[in-house]
Amino acid sequence: MSERTLQHPVFDAHLHIIDPRFPLVENDGYLPPAFTVDQYRERVGDLGVRGGAVVSGSFQGFDQSYLRDALARLGPTYVGVTQVPATITDEEIVDLAAAGVRAVRFNVRRGGSASPAELDRLARRVHEVAGWHSELYIDARALPGLARTLAALPAVSIDHLGLHRDGLPHLLNLVEQGAKVKATGFGRVELDPADVMTAIVKTNPAALMAGTDLPSTRAHRPFADEDLALIAESVGEEHLDAVLWGNAAAFYQLPDWPGMPSVMPDS
Repeated sequence: MSERTLQHPVFDAHLHIIDPRFPLVENDGYLPPAFTVDQYRERVGDLGVRGGAVVSGSFQGFDQSYLRDALARLGPTYVGVTQVPATITDEEIVDLAAAGVRAVRFNVRRGGSASPAELDRLARRVHEVAGWHSELYIDARALPGLARTLAALPAVSIDHLGLHRDGLPHLLNLVEQGAKVKATGFGRVELDPADVMTAIVKTNPAALMAGTDLPSTRAHRPFADEDLALIAESVGEEHLDAVLWGNAAAFYQLPDWPGMPSVMPDS
């Protein structure tokens, strides 16, 4: 990885913690190997990661115990992105927000979350109650069916560059309307990450957020350090601080912390 990349603090906008002390549910016959807080810290120790978003996977269903534990151990610059049932109470939402959760995830591709039919109502409710945004793991080719709903939500992001090159026009249409996109999961996408990142930054420089997708469950290849270097090369020095830190820090409502770059205003 280039020296200039290492000089920039990183907010890892997409990571998973898999701790077998807490409930795991098979998804299509798949159970992931352990990837604990300690393993994560060791893996990113040389990458300049100073914070991040712990994202619930399909194999964690609606369990919150692992997430509460991970956030407590990782510290205040880490936040949670969780899956919740549509029946969740306002009190439960507020309680999770106090533990550091900042978003609800809809796993359209793998399941394990609330369904797309519940998306609009649930997304609006968690935003009203706790200011949460919504995140979708979805193939961008499927976005037209949800485009009107997503464009009308208060805040939304799309995982892993939308996964497929053929969905790029739909993804960019959402970006034009304010959606964020995670530059993550390069080992699981069917597209040229550099081309897609360049197109997103050209459309809206505030839209792109970098992350590792560690431990890259079910990906064709796991995250590599060089993925961060590719992000730096694709977005350019002008946008690098925003993509590596500021865009996500603002989106996840992260307060300023000593030694951290200031949260950049959303635009």
